[in-house]
Amino acid sequence: MAAATEKPIDVHTWGTPNGWKIPIMLEECGLPYRVVPVNIGKGDQMAPDFLAISPNNKIPAIVDPDGPDGEPIAVFESGAILQYLGRKTGCLYPADERARVAVDEWLFWQVGGFGPMLGQTHHFRIYAQEKIPYAIERFTTESHRLYGVLDRRLADREFVAGAYSIADIAIFTWAKHHDKQGVDLSELPNVRRWLVGILARPAVKRGLAAI
Repeated sequence: MAAATEKPIDVHTWGTPNGWKIPIMLEECGLPYRVVPVNIGKGDQMAPDFLAISPNNKIPAIVDPDGPDGEPIAVFESGAILQYLGRKTGCLYPADERARVAVDEWLFWQVGGFGPMLGQTHHFRIYAQEKIPYAIERFTTESHRLYGVLDRRLADREFVAGAYSIADIAIFTWAKHHDKQGVDLSELPNVRRWLVGILARPAVKRGLAAI
């Protein structure tokens, strides 16, 4: 648990699947933090001050006043932030290289495929003003395929890389919106069991409520 006198990490974020990852991680690791809301609906992510710490104008981003060598550091991209916090604390990110490779594989699976494909599914199924059947079918089908990959992975293990890790956090924040993606968890018993278990974690509940 972090010392009470430790300076809080500023978390520039909003209530989205990517945005929830970092408060959950900080809660799990017991690090003090302060949420700095970035209202993406109002375009706050385009503000010059935010651009200075997140060059891609995307949430989340953090500013850690106690970075390497005790100097502040800004980190953007949710996967990079999770890895940074894992290295900083030794929390949910194993030091053993084989174990770390397994975590990284599933973290990159999320940031490179699961998240982007599910994000497109959200968009075309729910938010797009014009409902385009081809796009809806394409991304919904790919979402089902990816959930199948996840369900098979969880068939013989509790978490995606063995022990609970940053990879589970990254995947969870997207999977909790399975209904928006047209995915029925009754067809995915291993994902359902995994999701229920993570949702029950006190730190996860606190992280979700932080934004």
